[in-house]
Amino acid sequence: MKKSTLKNSLIVIISILLGILFLSPLYIIFTNSFKTQKGIFLNVLNLPFGKYFTFKNYAEAFVQLDFFHSFLNSLLITVSSTFMIVVFASMAAWMLVRTNTKYSTFIFFLFAAAMLVPFQAVMLPLINIMGKLKLLNPVGLVFMYLGFGSSLSIILYHGFIKNIPKELEEAATIDGCNTFQVFWYIIFPLLKPITVTVSILNVMWIWNDFLLPQLVINKPEWQTIPLKMFYFFGQYSKKWNLALAGLVISMIPIVIFYVIAQKHIIKGVTDGSIK
Repeated sequence: MKKSTLKNSLIVIISILLGILFLSPLYIIFTNSFKTQKGIFLNVLNLPFGKYFTFKNYAEAFVQLDFFHSFLNSLLITVSSTFMIVVFASMAAWMLVRTNTKYSTFIFFLFAAAMLVPFQAVMLPLINIMGKLKLLNPVGLVFMYLGFGSSLSIILYHGFIKNIPKELEEAATIDGCNTFQVFWYIIFPLLKPITVTVSILNVMWIWNDFLLPQLVINKPEWQTIPLKMFYFFGQYSKKWNLALAGLVISMIPIVIFYVIAQKHIIKGVTDGSIK
């Protein structure tokens, strides 16, 4: 009994220490975003207080970051890319499951193998090709996200669709539905749990992505939040109070989204495993 109690106590202590370790950077960023420049230099770890406490950092960073414009850019690119990934990946996975041939198996494993190819290995040829096609813009960026996001999404949909009885589709076909109607009116509504999971995973990836927009977007009016934050932080790297306030502002949308959506990730995976 004593050994069990000691073991549990050690687990709790280690968990607390790890929690402090992982949360300490967030504490430093958040507290110093409310300090003046002098307050940061005096003591980084102290809470903001007295004459060193200010809200002006956020107001100035909000304006300099052009938050609304960059937020709309990120929102438009993320929603468009995720929508296309969900539509095309679900249709592709459905056809791969229902077309049970050696070619469909080969194509499925081709998508799985594509996940092993690092982006850095193909980014220069990709940008060169997209440049020749004059698609180095948000539209081209959406198509690139569709290509890179389809592999994992197809694999997730593929496993889920295998558990859907084929008799449902046969009954719909007998009732006069064509292939398009069978998918949209019968199959796609049943994919809601895994669609939520696929959407959340892709939204979080695309929203936080920096490298691909940095290679593709070459105009300030097209910049997403991570890209705008990169240039903003470089511009204000000596003004840590503004830089940290800008960093907190850029984190807020995705943190809110994750808090709202995290239960759906677990639910989607669980429903998919027991369907």
